[in-house]
Amino acid sequence: MPDIVRSTMTTSGRLLKLLSLLQARRDWPGRELAGRLEVSGRTIRRDIDRLRDLGYPVDALMGPAGGYRLKAGTAMPPLLLDDDEAVAIAVGLRTAAGAAVTGIEETSIRALVKLEQVLPGHLRRRVNALQSVTDTLAATGPTVDPGCLTVIAGACRDTHSPDSRGRRNTGLSVGQRNRDGDFR
Repeated sequence: MPDIVRSTMTTSGRLLKLLSLLQARRDWPGRELAGRLEVSGRTIRRDIDRLRDLGYPVDALMGPAGGYRLKAGTAMPPLLLDDDEAVAIAVGLRTAAGAAVTGIEETSIRALVKLEQVLPGHLRRRVNALQSVTDTLAATGPTVDPGCLTVIAGACRDTHSPDSRGRRNTGLSVGQRNRDGDFR
């Protein structure tokens, strides 16, 4: 194993960098994380334990293809965004605030306000510059209910056809029962 160069990065800085790496990709081999952070595998294991102590759900995968994975948790962890990602999210939220999805406007504005409060000045200026030279088209046509849109999106993802009542089409004729005894 090659000698590991001691990093001058602080533990907290290293944890933030580790968290950022875990958010950027689904699976990370421990050796690759150690190489990226210029620390030993043991330090990576300790840092993973620290992240878990802070409430981040990090799975350890065993075996030759093993490594670490940040899994979806019950609460959303803080996101670490680079400059371009932060600007893209702000622009997307601004666009969603005037979109044709019923009920999402206020939520988008609340999220945008939170994001703008933590944006560094240079990013806030970029977002404001983009806003000042672009127009968001007003939703002049019909609006879409988010619940209905979610059902349709889920059906598309799962390659099912929703019926006219927004339920998943099981392929049964009207009046037929499925295996669970439910009518369609």
